[in-house]
Amino acid sequence: MHPDLVLLNGRFTTNDPAQPSPEAVAITNGVFSAVGQAEDVMARRGPSTRVVDLGGRRAIPGLIDSHIHLIRGGLNYNMELRWDGVESLSDAMAMLRAQVEVTPPPQWVRVVGGFVEMQFAEKRLPTLDELNAVAPDTPVFILHLYDRALLNRAALRAVGYTRDTPAPPGGEIVRDGAGEPTGLLLARPNANVLYATLAKGPALAPDAQLSSTRHFMRELNRFGVTSVIDAGGGFHNYPDDYAIIEELHADDELTIRIAYNLFTQKPGGEHGDFEKWTQMVGPGQGDDRYRMNGAGEMLVFSAADFEDFREPRPDLPPRMEHDLEEVVRLLVEKRWPWRLHATYDESISRALDVFERVARDMPFGGLHWIIDHAETISPRSIDRVAALGGGIAVQHRMAYQGEYFIERYGALAAEATPPIARMLASGVPVGAGTDATRISSHNPWVSLSWLVTGRTVGGTSMYPASNCLSRDVALRLWTQANAWFSNEQGRKGRIAVGELADVAVLSQDYFAVPESEIVHTRSVLTLLGGRVVWGEDEFAGMAPPAPPVLPDWSPVKRFGGYQSRRLGQPGDARMTARCGCAAGCAVHGHDHTAAVRRGTPAADARGFWGAFGCGCWAV
Repeated sequence: MHPDLVLLNGRFTTNDPAQPSPEAVAITNGVFSAVGQAEDVMARRGPSTRVVDLGGRRAIPGLIDSHIHLIRGGLNYNMELRWDGVESLSDAMAMLRAQVEVTPPPQWVRVVGGFVEMQFAEKRLPTLDELNAVAPDTPVFILHLYDRALLNRAALRAVGYTRDTPAPPGGEIVRDGAGEPTGLLLARPNANVLYATLAKGPALAPDAQLSSTRHFMRELNRFGVTSVIDAGGGFHNYPDDYAIIEELHADDELTIRIAYNLFTQKPGGEHGDFEKWTQMVGPGQGDDRYRMNGAGEMLVFSAADFEDFREPRPDLPPRMEHDLEEVVRLLVEKRWPWRLHATYDESISRALDVFERVARDMPFGGLHWIIDHAETISPRSIDRVAALGGGIAVQHRMAYQGEYFIERYGALAAEATPPIARMLASGVPVGAGTDATRISSHNPWVSLSWLVTGRTVGGTSMYPASNCLSRDVALRLWTQANAWFSNEQGRKGRIAVGELADVAVLSQDYFAVPESEIVHTRSVLTLLGGRVVWGEDEFAGMAPPAPPVLPDWSPVKRFGGYQSRRLGQPGDARMTARCGCAAGCAVHGHDHTAAVRRGTPAADARGFWGAFGCGCWAV
């Protein structure tokens, strides 16, 4: 058969030692059908074969996020103002002010994760007085990691918190001298009060949830992500909350491959959840676009340690081993893979005691089970994971929480948190992900930058060279290695004959740019099974049109998602283009060129400046 598509004149990174640097790639029926010399690949083309010249750009396998909350996040994405990548609090507050002006009652303005105060030049969060001044009548909810939430007075009224509201279990409603809630909620020692308060806000209508999920997937495509493993999430029930993603799958509108894990929702009823689900669905059920992957990351509530490094490490209750063993025995019996949220080695070692005890009676026999996060896992625990045939999925949470960890435990303890190099040396399968969107950003290049440089988004250098990864190893953790975590080895993660034709063509050469520039990488052409799902710059004409943004007041319509720098370095010829206000806006005093340098996406800049009502924008 003639190929449907040939990619030519690219610098291909294949992850395939047999073809490390081919000249051309052919795609037929959604898979790579030829990888090699340009002359040989071009000889296969037929009259309907499309040839795309990549213009010397770097092309890599589509990125795979081994731990993200896409399905839950998609239901809310269009409601959320993203501060991901914003470099100053003043810019963040300008965005908030603009969004308040267009958000109709009874809707809230929500900033839900993906940022940390350390990324701002001011190194602080907004004060409650600043929030109340910006939004006297519109509810504002700001979630900072899982350590705190800031609510203005309008949000306190909306959720009904008063001086008579009792203290929530595991959290604190901070009060003033008169006993009135101030608007600050603290997770002490867990985030239930933050979850529960966020859940009180209005939800999007189903048509807007469809739009929202499509835009979240499109945002991931913008950075070259083509596959994810969805880790479920709190307040996200199966099967009820999966109707939107399943409708998109049925209508062939998924632009991300999704393998999903089921997250139990009932403390004390976890075994019942999994017993019911094992009768409804099975691992691998589905297709290459949407398939069931297993259990977790929540297996039992008593085994989940909370990762707020501003608070002391929580001790798991004595019943943990009993609760966990009951569920793991069921999963092994049903041949279900699982993943377990675990931050601290003290928790991991107790979970491994359980796994080893179950394995003596019921051999795992190749089941892919995973420890998630593992920031302080010990060498001994790594070896125990290896002996049991498990894997470890790491996320760049320390890029957002590193300063807090150092403050509590010291810089020396942070040098191998997590000890990724030691994991790789042990032979354990290791994969990378984001844990987006409520902790880290969904932008994979923030993770890749952290893996290579060892720096937080606030600029703190955490790791010695011995715990930083080379660029090729880091990229493999985001591509080929992650196929293990969804039992799809040999199906994706490489540009190799017979594998799924998922490709990201990059805006800059990841292997050549300075380390400090890695975070500014994006995709200019993203292919899913050979189908274009994202394109910009010279490939913009190949891209499918963006779906309508619903609702009309959505922050995504005005600001987009991650606020990445898109137009190059100062001095780039494209940076000289100015709006009609020249160097600054006469109405608001904004320097539009400076804003582009700070990070306003080109596709979103018009909406950004238009939101201020001055009618100008950067180009």
